[in-house]
Amino acid sequence: MSKIANVFIRPLILSDAVELLSLEKRNRAFFESYSIAHPENYWTLETQKELIEKWEQNTKKELEYRFGIFKIGEETLIGTIGLFQVFRGPRESALLGYSLDQEHNGKGYTTEATKLVVDYAFEILKLHRIEAGVMPNNIGSIRVLEKAGFHKEGIALKNVKINGSWEDHQMLAIINPKD
Repeated sequence: MSKIANVFIRPLILSDAVELLSLEKRNRAFFESYSIAHPENYWTLETQKELIEKWEQNTKKELEYRFGIFKIGEETLIGTIGLFQVFRGPRESALLGYSLDQEHNGKGYTTEATKLVVDYAFEILKLHRIEAGVMPNNIGSIRVLEKAGFHKEGIALKNVKINGSWEDHQMLAIINPKD
């Protein structure tokens, strides 16, 4: 029995900027509880367009790959997911990050999107390893990664500054099964 897909991912394009800004503004407090705070100019349409253009350029340089998470049927932007700090050569690795509209949490959408990005990273980009860091109290995000095949590797102490405090992160990783 095959599972019905609920989401798809695709690179964000300039015409997504309005929806991206709306997503970010709606979820500002929620996102900032788990990630870095943004400067005030982040919350403008112009900045969102600049970010999308920067992501397009960085994709061409193989530095990062950013995608929107879209709900099938409605084709509305419900989140973002990406591979960043892509290292080639002896590492062939990247970090994974994502955010999902709080309204859509708990429905398996982030797990689906994570599996799609992992497949892309291993099949298309031929990466060897993907890592992710999650605040230890973010149980939902840890479950997303574990359901997508990631394994826990340990705690990185005071790893990321969030809301003015250095926060520990549970580090998880997945290795390309073909390597």
